[in-house]
Amino acid sequence: MPSTKKLALHLVLVCAAASFLYPFLWMAAAALKPGSEALSMSLWSSHFTLANYAAVFKKIPIGRALLNSLLVASCTTASVLFFSSLAGYALAKLRFRGKQAVFIAALVTMMIPGQLTLIPLYTLIVRFGWIDSYLGLIAPGMMSAMGILIFRQTFMAIPDELIEAARIEGCSELDILIRIFWPLSKPAMVTVGIVTFMASWNEVLWPMMVIREQQMMTMPQMITMFSVGGQAGGELGVELAASMILVLPIAAAYAFFQRYFIEGIATAGIKG
Repeated sequence: MPSTKKLALHLVLVCAAASFLYPFLWMAAAALKPGSEALSMSLWSSHFTLANYAAVFKKIPIGRALLNSLLVASCTTASVLFFSSLAGYALAKLRFRGKQAVFIAALVTMMIPGQLTLIPLYTLIVRFGWIDSYLGLIAPGMMSAMGILIFRQTFMAIPDELIEAARIEGCSELDILIRIFWPLSKPAMVTVGIVTFMASWNEVLWPMMVIREQQMMTMPQMITMFSVGGQAGGELGVELAASMILVLPIAAAYAFFQRYFIEGIATAGIKG
């Protein structure tokens, strides 16, 4: 009986995995098919070709957009990791007046829909003169309340004795954070890094608001303009090839850091 239940559970899990995986596999296969076969639901074709990818690189400056997205997502992720870990360390291990109020304020910001802050944020970017600049893309995402929460919860599980020993050795608070807490918090670092990188990489609305010059466009913005603006010529295979170029870096990063990502999510709430 237990073996039957286990088999049934595995069957359900396989079906669930297939339902999530099949759309991605279909997109990958359709991007390699000629236009006449792009709508076929089959994953196999005897006429696989790279013509759709070649068309993408020919019609739009996808290489420049890729570099822009890498720069913006990398800088945003590095900023979030540094500043959020600073705030998380202060909230977890330092004593100061109003610490609980600061933590609650950070949590409250997680409940505010991002759409509500778009207009005031856009006004600030215009006032600073950051339209059509990397600063306009990076600055709004340099802090993360979710990152602060994850780092705080992770750092609270690290013994205070390590901090006291480091202070006796003459380490500053920044040295303690970088040399002791960062190495002991790899799962949390990877979790916050992946989530932040994915959010920045996939962002479309904000770049559409602050970027107008084509050479400054990010990958999602470029591909949206490519598909919706008609540059793809209504060719489904070409549109899917552009989407695959956007998806592959994120899929590869998640596959590589999956173990740390799951561990970081699982351990973030151990100590409150």
